[in-house]
Amino acid sequence: MTASSTEANILLVDDESHVSAALSRHFPKQAYQVFAATSAAEAYDILDRRSIDVVVSDERMPGESGTVFLSNVRRRFPKTIRIILSGQASLEAAVRAINEGEVYRFFLKPCNPTDLLFTIQRALEHRRLTEKSWALLREFRMQAAMLEATQSGQLLQVQRDASGAILIEEGDAGDSVDALLNEIEASMARERQRLTRMLDTQSMRAMTD
Repeated sequence: MTASSTEANILLVDDESHVSAALSRHFPKQAYQVFAATSAAEAYDILDRRSIDVVVSDERMPGESGTVFLSNVRRRFPKTIRIILSGQASLEAAVRAINEGEVYRFFLKPCNPTDLLFTIQRALEHRRLTEKSWALLREFRMQAAMLEATQSGQLLQVQRDASGAILIEEGDAGDSVDALLNEIEASMARERQRLTRMLDTQSMRAMTD
């Protein structure tokens, strides 16, 4: 599921159920479906049964900590965006969460629901753009490789990787292919900057309303 869908699945993990309940009220029902778990074990069960886009986890929970939980989520569900909440303003805890769980954002409790919502929106849009960019890049690589083969008049033995992209042997593709790929990557970078500016503007407007 991506941000372009009408609904994204959010999983809130906190041993204090009232915290998850309070946060869930700020997610528009037409855009998000929110699930809640009070432990890592319960969260794994939901992740196994549902396609979860974003996990927001408390750090201090009985049994498995949020850092350990999110590091496991990273390995088992790598496309799921990970955000952690912590009641402790510890630099060590933040660094550990970033290194082990590769979290998208580290929030201190109590968390501002508006900030959390905009962060999730930005993360989903970033993932959507990244997936779209990779799809376009694979398509352009395939077209460029076929064009190069036609222009050179040589019969290429075409191999594909697991994603379906054409693998080109060293020296098969010329400077024209490299130039095309560089142009595509530059275009993607400009689109990311545009999206970031747009979301920053929306966030500032929400905080001033």
